Amino acid sequence: MNTVLALRREAGLTQDELAARSGVAQPNIAAYEAGRRKPSAAMLARLRQAASPLPRDAVAAKREALVALAEKFHFENVRIFGSVRHRADTPRSDVDLLLHVPSGTGLMTIAAFALEAEELLGVKVDIVTEGGLRTDHPILRDAVAL
Repeated sequence: MNTVLALRREAGLTQDELAARSGVAQPNIAAYEAGRRKPSAAMLARLRQAASPLPRDAVAAKREALVALAEKFHFENVRIFGSVRHRADTPRSDVDLLLHVPSGTGLMTIAAFALEAEELLGVKVDIVTEGGLRTDHPILRDAVAL
């Protein structure tokens, strides 16, 4: 089977959806799939990246495990903000989490949580702690419970 067709079908995307994610015109994707054009290695890599699962899908699939991981580190009130929260994420997006961390929690503990969360989700995770934000900070207004 054609590589572009296979990766698109495996991702469960239409040609229009793959075109929107990759920035490649839909007629070009159709031509690759029909064998009328041969994609370069760079184009195949671009289409593979675009067909990757979205971070929001990883969060949805692993929500309970992510909350349990936060509890393991004694973090509370795990919230999500940014592109994943607004469903504007792309395969290259990261997951932005806002956490309440106990007083005295060190940076190494927060970094260890971030690394484990990245391993769990398969995408980059950025952590913001609420203690470092003003009470009127936009992140606090934007963030919603995981």
